Amino acid sequence: QVQLVESGGGWVQPGGSLRLSCTASGSILSITEMRWYRQAPGKAREWVAIITRLGSTNYANSVKGRFTISSDNAKNTVYLQMNSLKPEDSAVYYCHVLPSDSWGQGTQVTVSS
Repeated sequence: QVQLVESGGGWVQPGGSLRLSCTASGSILSITEMRWYRQAPGKAREWVAIITRLGSTNYANSVKGRFTISSDNAKNTVYLQMNSLKPEDSAVYYCHVLPSDSWGQGTQVTVSS
């Protein structure tokens, strides 16, 4: 099993930036993919970005060009750099890994003026 802890959320004004972190522990050698999801109040959880063990990345259209996912294997950590933030980016952001299907507890991101 894999345990995940997210951090880095907070409040930021529109146009600002935040960097989220997700640190994994446990059976980390089994991880093949790490993903970020988000869920806004009253909405379904949606996929945001993915990075594979080989370093391939992909993004939801809504964040492409503004968000960057990266990893530091030495620290067992995946990051989500979020730039040019918009109010519609406000949500709880979750880290998720495969194949264990493990989820973190989430970190709140609020974008408002």
